[in-house]
Order: sequence, then structure tokens, then C-alpha cells
Amino acid sequence: MPSPCDPEHAPAGDVGAALMMIDSRLKAVYDGKTQTDAEQQALTDQFAGSLGPGGVDDVLDGACTLIYMFMQRLRMAYEDHGKDVIECVVPNLVATLRMMPKSVRPEAIPTMAGLLVAAGTGLSPSLWRKQYGSWTKDEMNPLEATAFLLAEHINRLTDDRDFATRMITEALSSADEG
Repeated sequence: MPSPCDPEHAPAGDVGAALMMIDSRLKAVYDGKTQTDAEQQALTDQFAGSLGPGGVDDVLDGACTLIYMFMQRLRMAYEDHGKDVIECVVPNLVATLRMMPKSVRPEAIPTMAGLLVAAGTGLSPSLWRKQYGSWTKDEMNPLEATAFLLAEHINRLTDDRDFATRMITEALSSADEG
């Protein structure tokens, strides 16, 4: 029976902008820049301010699309090794989010776990979340952290710091060609 949370019913959003934000964070962490850079934060804030309400929603949907794509790729990789993506990814990601109390409020962690489970079982994270109301301001950092941690997980598994970004870029390019 089809679900109202099937990805075919979900807007893809601005995947490019969401990917740019995640890739920027990955590069900063890989370069050892873990402290908040005031200039980078100002540019991010300016970019977010320029989007307007509809643009912000598009980036949120784009981040959810990234989470979906990352989880689907991880699902395939883990299934190739006889493992379950939910079992292998969700507990570790939740534990990592719990270690980030300045960025991730504890009450946002169950929502992020739900997003991961939804994506890992083939449902749209954005439509799954929409069932429970609008996004809150307190969920923005956890959402970004979730997408970031998934990308970093993929990069670690492949031993390639750019694999997750390249995977999405190639998928977007092939979608544009098709």
C-alpha cells in the first residue's frame, strides 16, 4: 500500500544549496577548523537571509533529500554486507548528536532519529517530518548536523573525503541529463 510519505510525493528542494552547506562544513572539519568562523557564519547568515521564506523551505527540503539519498546509498552498501542500515547508522549517529549539546538540543534528537529511520526505510524525511508540524528553529542545527554526519560516515566508509559530495553531484548531473 503506498504511503503519503513516499519520496515521489516529496519536493526535492534546493539540493544544491543544502549540499554546498554540508560540503563547506566537511571541508572546514577536514581542514581542522572546528571553531565557528565569524566570517563564514556571517556569509551563511547573509545567504540564508537572501533566500526568503520559500527559499529556506527549499533548502530544508534539499537537506531532507540529501538525508534520503545518503541513507539509500548506505542501505545498499550495508545490505551488500548482510547488514541493516538502521542498526548500523542510527545508534552511532544518535550517540554523536548527543555529544553535541551546544548545537543539538536533546529534544531534537528523537526527530533526527525518526528522519533517519524514515529515510532508511524508503520514506521521505521531509514528508515524514511534515506530519508533525512545521520545522522549528531548534531543529535547524540538528538537521544540518544529521546531513553532515551522514556525509562524513559515507566518506569514512569509502576512505574518500569527497565521496558523498561527488555522489550527490553525479546524481544531480545525471538527473539533469535525463
